Amino acid sequence: MIKAAIAGGTGYTGGELFRILLRHPDVEITAATTTSSEGTPVCDVHRDLIGETDLKFGTEIGNPDVLFLCLGHGLSREFIDSHKIGESCRIIDLGNDFRLDGDYAGRHFVYGLCECDKENIRQARDIANPGCFATAIQLALLPLASAGLIRDEVHVTAITGSTGAGKKLAETSHFSYRDNNISIYKLFSHQHLAEIRKNIGKFAGHEPKVNFVPMRGDFTRGIFASVYTKAAAGISEDRYVGMFEDYYADSPFVFHSDKGVSLKEVVNTNKGLVHVELHDGYVHVSSVIDNLVKGASGQAVQNMNLMFGLDETAGLRLKPSAF
Repeated sequence: MIKAAIAGGTGYTGGELFRILLRHPDVEITAATTTSSEGTPVCDVHRDLIGETDLKFGTEIGNPDVLFLCLGHGLSREFIDSHKIGESCRIIDLGNDFRLDGDYAGRHFVYGLCECDKENIRQARDIANPGCFATAIQLALLPLASAGLIRDEVHVTAITGSTGAGKKLAETSHFSYRDNNISIYKLFSHQHLAEIRKNIGKFAGHEPKVNFVPMRGDFTRGIFASVYTKAAAGISEDRYVGMFEDYYADSPFVFHSDKGVSLKEVVNTNKGLVHVELHDGYVHVSSVIDNLVKGASGQAVQNMNLMFGLDETAGLRLKPSAF
């Protein structure tokens, strides 16, 4: 059994990791740390886990085989500096500390977007898990970038559920603000833009300009991204569809749909669904994921499976919520 420790396990992504790993056939959770709930049973924080674990939150990680960092952005480096982590322990960081600069404290963090870099992930000791918006948007762009068909600016409007803002309460995550409300935030300046441009640029041959309008939705889970750019002359919609189907043919979780997609089809799963169409000289891609699963904890477990030579889908065949 792989011994796993979770740092920052009281938040949304930590909770999702517990739910996935407690049912993983090859993993035992041996430690979970927190700065605010030492000695508290995990099931007192994540009440849906009553009867499923006796683990309590502590301050030490022990000697795990893999450490998941579910900390606030900018805190992963502090955790590595302040805790003794064995040389053989692999780290998967769900924050943004290592997505752009992967070298720190003698470790090299590989950018862990499973649908574009599996071989490097399999060989990696440490992984920088992609951001949730970055995952949804890149799933829409990877087939185009790999075919050399991003030749103009990319335009994105994407909406996320309230869990994307984290568990700590803020004015814009209050029920009274979110309910029956939609708003724009971090217009053209979202922190995930840099990792999107950098990673897509490796496949496109250049870093494209991405005009990103992020939106807060009045729901809890999921990301819906509407992505478009100028279409290449002479390429039909059928050929674009073929590119997407071919690109994701070997993916166990990402699929091209021949019909329009919606959040209900992916929430509570590690799936990503994309749908491509041509309209008046533009190629448009809809992309949907669950921000907490494929956009965070599920993708982290998928990365772990690849790193340890397990079945990529282990622990991740999750039941969707259709209603």
